[in-house]
Amino acid sequence: MKIEKLKIEGEKMTFTLRGADHASANAIRRVIMSEIPVLAIDEVDFYENTSSLFDEYIAHRIGLIPIKADLGIEKGKSKVMFSLDCKGPCTVYASDLKTKDKEAKPAYEKIQIMKLREGQSLRLEAIAREGIGKEHAKFQAGFCFYKVHKTDPTSFDFEIESFGSMPVKKLLEKAVKIITNKAEEFKKIVTK
Repeated sequence: MKIEKLKIEGEKMTFTLRGADHASANAIRRVIMSEIPVLAIDEVDFYENTSSLFDEYIAHRIGLIPIKADLGIEKGKSKVMFSLDCKGPCTVYASDLKTKDKEAKPAYEKIQIMKLREGQSLRLEAIAREGIGKEHAKFQAGFCFYKVHKTDPTSFDFEIESFGSMPVKKLLEKAVKIITNKAEEFKKIVTK
């Protein structure tokens, strides 16, 4: 297998994978969308919410904000605490989620969470934890699809888009590493 015509523009990557089969192409797609660990806000404790929105609705919106952070045992990061304290009138953005962890932050600061009117306030604490897309969509690292060449069934045109928690190139690197580790584990089982 080899990669050709690799092109990266912002959060998107395109390339052609040659000399592969459908199973290999689909493995890359599935791992990118469901098995790469990222942080997402999973628990929210509300201390004050005088807005017109229910706590659950706000927690759901906050949970879908991509969190940019280096993860892993070597970094010692599997959870990050955020806090938010806003008083109206104002628009509450992802950038209003504050943390003491300098390596973690919302991937897109201008994601609008809600609007607060005069006299309304929102105060909460939230915990972002590590998870994978198989568990919940908020843990998806990115999106991936491919098309098979009409004239060459062993060539696949890929498009990958990162949701912002990590650079798109790192997304592909992590997917390949996960697939390689799974193949090694399978090989150990088979050769016993």
